[in-house]
Amino acid sequence: MNQLAQIPLSSLTVTFLALTAIIALRYAMISGLFYWLLWGRAPEKVRAIKLMKGTPGPGAVRREIEWSLLSSFIYAAPAAVVIELWKLGVTAVYTDIDAYPLWWIPVSVFVYLFLQDTYFYWTHRAMHHPALFRTMHRVHHESRPPTPWAAFSFHPYESIVGAVFPPLLALFIPIHVGAVLFILTLMTMAAVFNHCGWEIFPKWWLRGPPGRHLITAAHHDLHHKNPRTNYGLYFRFWDKLMGTDVMESEYDFLKPRPAEPGRIS
Repeated sequence: MNQLAQIPLSSLTVTFLALTAIIALRYAMISGLFYWLLWGRAPEKVRAIKLMKGTPGPGAVRREIEWSLLSSFIYAAPAAVVIELWKLGVTAVYTDIDAYPLWWIPVSVFVYLFLQDTYFYWTHRAMHHPALFRTMHRVHHESRPPTPWAAFSFHPYESIVGAVFPPLLALFIPIHVGAVLFILTLMTMAAVFNHCGWEIFPKWWLRGPPGRHLITAAHHDLHHKNPRTNYGLYFRFWDKLMGTDVMESEYDFLKPRPAEPGRIS
């Protein structure tokens, strides 16, 4: 608390506004690009797999953008506090590449992603409880089918829940500043990819080890169809462990190919 009191309000305000602009711009650029690639062109030109029937209803995209921009403000607030604390030298974020072994950089990325995925799975699942769903999570499920603009389309209460955890990790678990930037960019890209409404990864990827363990649009789209399944963020680990994972049986392109006549399998 003493360190928080040392943060100059003017500096915190500038950092908060700058982060809001960065988060919103990054969201707009990535979401806008993939919305045009997947939804803004003729279907025959799209080299991806359409997942959910239909198209976004009137005003759906505008609603997704409005909620997402509001979320950008919320995401920026705790991050701005951590940046100001970093300036005071009281976080676990480091800049000296030699401060920790080089192998710790990729390991720290995995640790952060796994912990965030764990936090997301359980808070996401909790928000599907009837007592919380209407207030906190219904906004996100109004996206049927979701579009890339739905990446941050959350009610403010849900955005707050999601915004506080990654900055908290930076107070305790050492991580290089470059790894932080990588994770932040990956977070936005994963959110956009998982809400594309189209599966952009090739079938061989989905059928192979990556697709069996990592979440893509095909996996998350099923959650928008059946809210009692597929709660994960990056990995299918918790869904599989808790029996909430649904994927291969739902898509014809993931089912085993029938044996060819005369071929010994």
